[in-house]
Amino acid sequence: MHPTTDNRPSLLLAMSPDVADRLLTDAHRDRLAALTRTDPHLVAHDLTAPGPRVAAALAEAELLLTCWGATPLTADVLDRAPRLKAVVHAAGSVKHHITDACWDRGLRVTSAAAANALPVAEYTLAAILFAGKGVLRSAQRYAELRTEDSWLTESTPRGNYRRTIGIVGASRIGRRVIELLRPFDCEILLYDPYATTPPPGAELTGLDELCARSSVVSVHAPQLPSTYRMIGPAQLAAMPDGTTLINTARGSLVDETALLPHLVSGRLHAVLDVTDPELPPLESPLWTLPNVLLTPHVAGSLGNELHRMTDQALEEVARYGRGEPFAEEVRAGDLTRSA
Repeated sequence: MHPTTDNRPSLLLAMSPDVADRLLTDAHRDRLAALTRTDPHLVAHDLTAPGPRVAAALAEAELLLTCWGATPLTADVLDRAPRLKAVVHAAGSVKHHITDACWDRGLRVTSAAAANALPVAEYTLAAILFAGKGVLRSAQRYAELRTEDSWLTESTPRGNYRRTIGIVGASRIGRRVIELLRPFDCEILLYDPYATTPPPGAELTGLDELCARSSVVSVHAPQLPSTYRMIGPAQLAAMPDGTTLINTARGSLVDETALLPHLVSGRLHAVLDVTDPELPPLESPLWTLPNVLLTPHVAGSLGNELHRMTDQALEEVARYGRGEPFAEEVRAGDLTRSA
């Protein structure tokens, strides 16, 4: 009798240990152990100076399963991983840890950006619908008055019927928001300099026109040199009174210095899940303005939503083991237009 050959790929988990604890359930670890040759409880946080166990696992690894807190895969790190063929990222952007050395080495890369896009789009949909109904203002005023009020006779325009919604960026998330908006009676405008054919139900426009026509402007563009402060003084001035600006992308895409006077005056409203800097200064008006909803970067995957990313990543591991192409492969050229 000849010994059975184990053809499963060798895999190493490379992320922050606390992230691994939230990302992987016992069932996920069991599936990982079935799909690969791995210790599903060995988590490598620092690949620049690995201990003996991690160094041995890295030297054997054909796959890395990464997430937040992964070590940048520099040439020095890759020299310790001579058998490495692919990186499966169980989160969105790979820009933090995938370096030019990875592409030079010919590594294949995939990410769970599609899985992470869904909760961001859901957050955005909720923000759009709440903005149309004036929920934040109504709740605050109700708490102040603590009595019945003539909500139906208010002069402030409310409601989501035939609202014009502007989507900035035909990214995964931007397109998903457009899909989620289809059942509603609204007009959808889209700005993206690379888009030539709009998704069904959307109209391509210029950025300034989008800002001038929309009652809600939602930002979903990637963080690139070309998108820095893309929502600037001219775009903000073009927005009609009462427009709500939603940003779930990156804080640097909005010129907050130019935005603040519009918010302080009450002319514009904002839902900001990201800011620049990420944590606003303690003295920033954003903390206390009644027309601003400020959340701590929670639009992306949280809690059990992390498991959607894990499921997608393990499907990619399974495809690799079967010799199939990745379903969500990331290529070097993609990073010039994506987050």
